[in-house]
Amino acid sequence: MADRDRPHLRGTPARVRRSYAVRAGKTDHRPGRDGSACLIPAGPGGEHVTGAGPHVAVVGGGIAGVAAATALAERRVAVTLYERAERLGGRLAGWPAELTDGAVATMSRGFHAFFRQYYNLRALLRRVDRGLHMLTALPDYPLLHSGGMFDSFARIPRTPPLNALGFVTRSDAFAWRDLSRLEARAALPLLDVRVPGVYERLDRLSAADFLARIRFPVAAHHLAFEVFSRSFFVDPHELSAAELALMFHIYFLGSSEGLLFEVPREPFPQALWEPFGDYLASHGVRIRTGTTVAAVRPAAHGGVDVTAADGTVRHDAAVLALDTAGLKELVAASPGLADEPWRGRIARLRTAPPFLVSRYWLGAPVARERPGFLGTSGYGDLDNVSVLDRWEGEANRWALRTGGSVVELHAYAVTPGAARDAVQGRLLSQLHRVYPETRNAEVLDQRHVWREDCPHFPVGGYWDRPLVRTSCPSVTVAGDMVRTGLPVALMERAATSGFLAANVLLARWGLRGEPLWTVPRRGRSVGLRALARLGVS
Repeated sequence: MADRDRPHLRGTPARVRRSYAVRAGKTDHRPGRDGSACLIPAGPGGEHVTGAGPHVAVVGGGIAGVAAATALAERRVAVTLYERAERLGGRLAGWPAELTDGAVATMSRGFHAFFRQYYNLRALLRRVDRGLHMLTALPDYPLLHSGGMFDSFARIPRTPPLNALGFVTRSDAFAWRDLSRLEARAALPLLDVRVPGVYERLDRLSAADFLARIRFPVAAHHLAFEVFSRSFFVDPHELSAAELALMFHIYFLGSSEGLLFEVPREPFPQALWEPFGDYLASHGVRIRTGTTVAAVRPAAHGGVDVTAADGTVRHDAAVLALDTAGLKELVAASPGLADEPWRGRIARLRTAPPFLVSRYWLGAPVARERPGFLGTSGYGDLDNVSVLDRWEGEANRWALRTGGSVVELHAYAVTPGAARDAVQGRLLSQLHRVYPETRNAEVLDQRHVWREDCPHFPVGGYWDRPLVRTSCPSVTVAGDMVRTGLPVALMERAATSGFLAANVLLARWGLRGEPLWTVPRRGRSVGLRALARLGVS
């Protein structure tokens, strides 16, 4: 099945791809170290609007909405950005929290890893920080199992297949003997992941069943589940195997950028959203935070009418860049928006189970040898631990002043209906198991954030996801639930879809779009691709 908005540049020589980048106003430098990264060139057109131009409503101020607003405003398209919260950021927003000692801290939904494969997200961030000095690299991505196994990605090669071989030689969880037990034929599709082909093959299988089918070592299941599957905030038995395979490709088998990542040096508002607010405003964007859009309706003679609490305003087009629940609610309240099949797909979208972020301000330091981030497995509800004062400036300054530490705990895919106090208590108890020195540390303050708004990618659900385009030419959709036709996921899918949504509209008005990059869009070598074909013959 073909995907209607799959821009591509297959088989194009490197010198031609570089010339595309030059004509698109970019340098000929690749976005990372991977020489096989793929360029999706910008659509041709004028550099910017001349005279009276179109006016676009972007509904949603998270990564996807900011990416769309940026691409449009840079072409001098008039943009009004609507965000129902009081500040930009969407699911990466932050807000002030006054602690018991009188200090004001910035609370958020918790840790996010900015991987080097996130080419389009990083291109967006470079608008406000060309050198990405807002980010700092963590030295490792360690994983601890309650049975004592410990795995690290710090010292393995980054380029496939050397990274896989290097990991097997070093891993406590994956032994050489396990290679002989793998069901190699069933695993071959991992060697040549393409979109949408991977969904045609694997979307009707769960991630857990796929690992069982290929006889992935039971001892190493935590690697696949905690590193890849749990990133989607859902039980692996409820997640599409195609999404898991795509994650393997993006972060491990298909990319030489590696699994190490960066994090913001300061909380999200200071590092990201305050600079972006200034940047968008400097490009004429009208930012309306604290404003909920109640309805978006096609206008009789083109364009759309956007209704908020203070009235209805006509726009030439709209980008719907909301989370899953917000998109469903807006579409249900907007009769006549797009056709009925599309509306049905939106109504069937689901969110992942609830998750918990617990942050503790402790009166004693965490042991010096502890990493800034640790993935965990076998510790009940606890999925990872962040020692924020190791890398976040605000937390570090508090720790230096008090002699304490700031620790954040995550629980993904909590059982719906579970008693929240009980889950919070279990998370703290597991922290005491993982880092015993915290057991006697006084809890000076604590905050707990519960959310249930991440998209769910269920078994067999890929073709029901919305595309960037809709049946209404003046309305596009962006967000991490969107089917882009490209090998992207999580925050990178949000940024990529935002740029794609803007590109669709820019093309309508004869304006140049935003060039995009992705990890390789197929297996890295002819030999591996030939092997992969054996798995589907």
